Amino acid sequence: MIGFLLSPVYALVCVYIVSRIFRFLSAIPLKIFSGKPFRIIFSVIFTLVALLPLWSYLLPLNTQIKHTGQLLSNYWIGIFEYLFLSVTLTDLVVQIIGVIRKDRKKFVMKTSVRLVAGTLAFLIVTGTSVYGMVHAKKVHLTEHSLKINKTVKGMDKMKVVLVADLHLGYSIGVPHIEQMVDIINKQNADLVVIAGDIFDNDYNALDNPERLCQLLGSIKSKYGTYACWGNHDISETLFVGFTVNSDKTLHRDDRMVEFLQKANIHLLCDENVLIDNKFYLSGRNDSEKIISATGTRLSPDELLKDVDKKYPVLVIYHEPDEFEELEKAGCDLLLCGHTHNGQTFPGTLFIKLRWENPYGYMKIGNMHQFTTSGLGVWGPYMRTGTDSEVMSIDVTFNN
Repeated sequence: MIGFLLSPVYALVCVYIVSRIFRFLSAIPLKIFSGKPFRIIFSVIFTLVALLPLWSYLLPLNTQIKHTGQLLSNYWIGIFEYLFLSVTLTDLVVQIIGVIRKDRKKFVMKTSVRLVAGTLAFLIVTGTSVYGMVHAKKVHLTEHSLKINKTVKGMDKMKVVLVADLHLGYSIGVPHIEQMVDIINKQNADLVVIAGDIFDNDYNALDNPERLCQLLGSIKSKYGTYACWGNHDISETLFVGFTVNSDKTLHRDDRMVEFLQKANIHLLCDENVLIDNKFYLSGRNDSEKIISATGTRLSPDELLKDVDKKYPVLVIYHEPDEFEELEKAGCDLLLCGHTHNGQTFPGTLFIKLRWENPYGYMKIGNMHQFTTSGLGVWGPYMRTGTDSEVMSIDVTFNN
């Protein structure tokens, strides 16, 4: 519903962008750009492209055209973001200079000024968009280390590999997962965990479910692969990233559960497991979209109350939240995702206002906490200022 409510704002921004594009084109000494036929054709094409999110939303499910439409829409959302930012930035600079010169109206309409401003905006949006699209397709490895002040019989250290936010669907598919699995299998990991958002709301959007299942099932580690649910691991209809369903109609596609079982991924839903009599691993339900038998989730104290705290306690939880509560409940290592570290600039700045630790490492009392920027993307098929990531963590003990 939010997406539809924002539609008038989106329309006004599009009108603003087109007006500035025409201002730039009219400065180019070619009659074709200033003619009425060109402006009509350009406006129609821009409108059709700007409506890509609506077209993709209305297209019938389970069709290749739906998949293509949604993918193009995701590209467009990213381009539109930087188109708006670049046009606004150059426009603002020109206006400020005009005010300083005390001839704003004349300065803004100078041919040379319009050419420079338009060219600069074009270079910014083109360069940033192309870089963001290409960069989003490359998976990176980051490495960390820490020490947990507990003794583990027969084990001095262990390697944990953290991934999150795969967002398997219209944008992310086999090529990303092939890179991810290749990186993970080179780590000689003891444990692999997936901190939620394995799917991107629609199981039908998977490009090749059998191949994806095979790839995830080929992940190698001593103790196996474990996961928890995220807020996108449900079936719901989205419009430009915002949910259209009501909370009463939320449900999880059974094929998602079957997919994880076939891929030999152990799902932990508000439950704990003692692995090899050496450490506990707990998987916590997501706080936003809770789908369980009771429709609730356990508090940190309830979740870890029966865990023997003499063992190291690892928790996978999609959202990097409730740090103090989890630390007091006995968590030694908290592994999260969800934030994408903002995914695209300037989101990388604003994300820091929402989350205590939107990316990387933080120490809270005796608890270590990591937030990964995630593997996949949400919305715009771009990454600027962030990486698609596999996080490798070397953990040592007091032995």
